[in-house]
Amino acid sequence: MYRLSSGQRIGRLSKMYRTGEAWTIVGEGKTPPPGVTSVDVRSTTLADAYVVRGKPGAAGAMAARGKALEIHPLGDPTSYAPGTAAAFEMLYEGKPLAGEPVTLFREAGFYDGRKQVAVVNSDKAGKVMLTPSDAGRYLILVRHRAATPGAADAYSSFTVTLAFEAI
Repeated sequence: MYRLSSGQRIGRLSKMYRTGEAWTIVGEGKTPPPGVTSVDVRSTTLADAYVVRGKPGAAGAMAARGKALEIHPLGDPTSYAPGTAAAFEMLYEGKPLAGEPVTLFREAGFYDGRKQVAVVNSDKAGKVMLTPSDAGRYLILVRHRAATPGAADAYSSFTVTLAFEAI
């Protein structure tokens, strides 16, 4: 088994501000509302897909990286079947990420409009169970914002995806 990855890619630097518990990104060419405190935020992205050549079973490709944000499959991501739950854990810096929204998308036809299958929050152990409804290609997406160590008023916004096919 092989993991194909974009690698951690650093994106643009933006501003964001907090309203209660919610963060809002300030769009390009715009300014935050008066009276809010804004912070810098740098986006990072990572995209993974798993493929098998020969016999499945080589676990090395499935090892958690232990850094930044990642979706770690808890089973062979090349053997998922429609209607069968698949387990994943959301990790940040190698530790479980609890309560993070995880979105499952499916490749859909041009006109059926059913691209988003589910949104579930990771449990206290950072785990989610996702069930592909039918055969096809799927994408898991998770986002997480965290303070940048050693940089006052600076954050990183992580976006990670994992693609798989249910057959």
